[in-house]
Amino acid sequence: MLVTVNYRSLLCISLVAAWLPLCMAQTSSAPAAPGPSLSQAQADLHHGKNADAIAVLEKLAAANPAQPGVQHALGLAFYRTGRLPQAKEAFEKAIAQNPKDIESVQLEGLTLFRMGQPKAAIPYLEKAKQWMPTANADASHVLGLCYMNAQQFDDARRAFAAEYDLPPDSAAAHLILAQMLMLSNLTDQGAAEAQKALALQPGLPMAHFLIGEVDLFKSQVDEAVQQLQAEQKINPTYPPVYSRLGDAYFRIGKYDQAEQALLKSLALSTSSTGPFILMGKVLLRKQDPETAAMYLRHAEQMDPASFITHTLLGQAYRRMGDEADARKEFEAAEKLQNASRLHLGAIQ
Repeated sequence: MLVTVNYRSLLCISLVAAWLPLCMAQTSSAPAAPGPSLSQAQADLHHGKNADAIAVLEKLAAANPAQPGVQHALGLAFYRTGRLPQAKEAFEKAIAQNPKDIESVQLEGLTLFRMGQPKAAIPYLEKAKQWMPTANADASHVLGLCYMNAQQFDDARRAFAAEYDLPPDSAAAHLILAQMLMLSNLTDQGAAEAQKALALQPGLPMAHFLIGEVDLFKSQVDEAVQQLQAEQKINPTYPPVYSRLGDAYFRIGKYDQAEQALLKSLALSTSSTGPFILMGKVLLRKQDPETAAMYLRHAEQMDPASFITHTLLGQAYRRMGDEADARKEFEAAEKLQNASRLHLGAIQ
């Protein structure tokens, strides 16, 4: 049998056979969908999407632990979300990869401080400060706090002086350190620094006030009065001087002087409830519940959550013979106290 060959069909088959492998090769070499990238994670960090950034960065770190920038970004994301042990580990890896990564060094110090390891934080924060004298202000402040915690008070003074652009051995530098010590409940050391400030500059405002506050805290009332009176002469427009004087006079039963001091404080500023409450206490001692109630009602409007104010106002109403309002105030005070106890219990 004669077989007829269709050359046109053979040509088409040949072309298809030649084209098919090429098509398959092109399909197999098509680019895969892009995976997670460092730039994507950095964009997430920039927009506050820390959880998304962590998810991407952990994949990148698992795939290539030595990829530059990944551990730094991962540490930053952990730091922002309060996962401090993980942040510490990530910054350590970032520093091992690049010892000149200033931000990782600084953040490692801040992380250690937040973890309650101020002494361990000092070398990192010192190094960051050496490399960048105008580095992050928070890091400069934390370095001073770390020095304080380590009882390196001279170093702390120099750190705070640099933060506030003060000569390190000046009276003002000693006063700044005194204030920081007071805020850290290191009252005796704070008073000692304030004394050093006064030795260098006898007329320096606020030094006598700080010493007076320490004296008042230690119930050394006569000494407190002397210091506060000295501050009044130097700094006569500072309202807390008069409120502290009012407190001191109240403690030693000099109610008229206490009232006068508190009136001066309130004449200069009515932004704090303290003088109003103290005035109420003074006037109750002076057997003037009506006027006491006026000051205490103002304090209550400013801060309805003060159980002390409600208690004193209840006492004032009771002395005025208003038993119904007295009972309301005492009940409000009791509720606030109970809520405070429950809150403290939950924290503990």
